[in-house]
Amino acid sequence: MPLRQNTSNASLAGALSSGIEQLHMAMSPEQQQQLLAYVALLDKWNKVYNLTAVREPARMIGLHLLDSLALVPHLGQAKSILDVGSGGGLPGICLAIAAPMLEVVMLDSLQKKTTFIRQAIGELELRNASVVCERVEAFQPPHRFDLVTSRAFAELADFVRSAAHLIAPGGKLLAMKGLYPHDELARLPDGISVVDVVELHVPQVDGKRHLVILEQVEKAQ
Repeated sequence: MPLRQNTSNASLAGALSSGIEQLHMAMSPEQQQQLLAYVALLDKWNKVYNLTAVREPARMIGLHLLDSLALVPHLGQAKSILDVGSGGGLPGICLAIAAPMLEVVMLDSLQKKTTFIRQAIGELELRNASVVCERVEAFQPPHRFDLVTSRAFAELADFVRSAAHLIAPGGKLLAMKGLYPHDELARLPDGISVVDVVELHVPQVDGKRHLVILEQVEKAQ
């Protein structure tokens, strides 16, 4: 059994390292070990808490870790990011590991999910990460964020209406999507401008992935 487990761990490590290289990112061995430890935690807790529909750690590498890491090149000079509807900590945990100078706050309204995130933050020793159990509409943090992201909201308009009050002046909303969301873009509320829609190429993930970058339009004086 130990031999099989070691072989499995080596396979996961190889898949992660290969994926990071394909994303043209540089991550230290320590950061990669943190990501693998996060997958192990997610797999362990998922058996009881049902945090994700993805059951196999090998699939979590692409569908969760690499998909989240594909966001890193689009963080710009941001110093703070809020991950709305973080669920099992995605993409927040991955961003906190990949960008240790970035303040990462994860928000979810389900206590079982924030309990897991809090445990992961502690076990992974992520000093730049925190979690809040609250509905996004009601969340009133001490400061607003350079970036507000989500990969859980089904509709762009809902994401904007719920989270726009959390963006700092000059900040942006980053919505992770599958197919190019033509219809959702057409339903965006007034006061929101589309900065860009970027096609993401995520290793080990089939299907289209897009990042929608939005900002608030300044009102005329």
